[in-house]
Amino acid sequence: MASTTGSGRNLRDYALVTLAYWGFTVTDGALRMLVLLYFNKIGYTPLQIASLFLFYEVFGIVTNFLGGWIGSQFGLKVTLYSGIGLQVLSLVMLSFLNPEWVQWVAVFYVMVAQAFSGIAKDLTKMSSKSAIRLVVPQDAQSSLFKWVAVLTGSKNALKGVGFFVGSALLSLVGFVNALLIMAGGLFLIMFTGLMLPKGMGKIKKKVKFSQLFSKSQEINILSAARFFLFGSRDVWFVVGLPVFLREVLGWSFYQVGGFLACWVIGYGVVQFLAPNLLQKFGSGRPPESKTIQFWTFTLTTVPCAIALALQLNLPANIVIISGLLLFGVVFAFNSAVHSYLVLAFTDDDKVALNVGFYYMANSGGRLAGTVLSGLVYQLFGLVGCLWTSMFFVLAAALVSLKLPNPQPSKNIAWKGGDGE
Repeated sequence: MASTTGSGRNLRDYALVTLAYWGFTVTDGALRMLVLLYFNKIGYTPLQIASLFLFYEVFGIVTNFLGGWIGSQFGLKVTLYSGIGLQVLSLVMLSFLNPEWVQWVAVFYVMVAQAFSGIAKDLTKMSSKSAIRLVVPQDAQSSLFKWVAVLTGSKNALKGVGFFVGSALLSLVGFVNALLIMAGGLFLIMFTGLMLPKGMGKIKKKVKFSQLFSKSQEINILSAARFFLFGSRDVWFVVGLPVFLREVLGWSFYQVGGFLACWVIGYGVVQFLAPNLLQKFGSGRPPESKTIQFWTFTLTTVPCAIALALQLNLPANIVIISGLLLFGVVFAFNSAVHSYLVLAFTDDDKVALNVGFYYMANSGGRLAGTVLSGLVYQLFGLVGCLWTSMFFVLAAALVSLKLPNPQPSKNIAWKGGDGE
């Protein structure tokens, strides 16, 4: 009976954490699309628009570094709902933006608001993914890999939904009302925190500042691979690809936004299905170091092939659409296995610290990719961005060669071969 009650409580906690993360994710995607569309409408260039998101990434690095420590000292419930609260603040703050302000004042104001949003995003993500490690017991029938994939895959799909929500709200109710509607919805979601345990993820002993840098070789290697992996995506996806679609291929802004939204949703669906697909077509064992090595080396070929096809003057529309779809599928498998391995390498009492450190590397890769995307595209075009992406993926693959396999005691949370 006690076991049944505990399982029911874990399922409830997982559902509450997931609901909070879903609510945040929709607003995160919608806010990005709102800012892109609105500032494009009032005459900002793509590179100027990209600069609005720099603080979003910079403060994400800082947040992941300190967020794990805060979560371990005060509990993941505090960091999760602090993140949602900061997103509410960011949305309300942007609603006061005045289009009559001089450009540098408006840019700085939006960058500050985006900084709060970046802090919110990484507090929420770190808390949600760390909480799964705690609410899914290692001896549970459910697979840790599958539960992580459900959260991560649904998050990416809902971020794509957020793109549509942002576009729809902007056209239906305008920029300010859209922001206030989203802020009100998130504020209501914060009340779900009343049902979560207070001390989730909190450890009793004090953590020294020096311990914020992970001493686990596995986490360090995986974090380095994560840095290059996500840098490889954003180096052509953030600025280079949208500008190319709009200025070179002549797509409308709504076509660009709609296509990228569909891509993100499809990417999330593949992440969601990754555990079942790997069980069905693989060995049925939990992911190991060779799993991530295979998928990362496979990904290396994709931006290389797209760049070569463009240099050979093959039809650009077909090359970009098919290449991006292939990149999304392979990248989704990489991301799903990564998200499992960081938890498989982590002990319960270090989950917030290790996950925070790991996603600090993730944010660092996104920042590097964002900056390089604008710079490399301006100098060498989309082909240059794709070759840079290839070298980033290759670096991630080479780093992953040093990754050991998770200990068997950690694999028990992954149940394969029976479709569970």
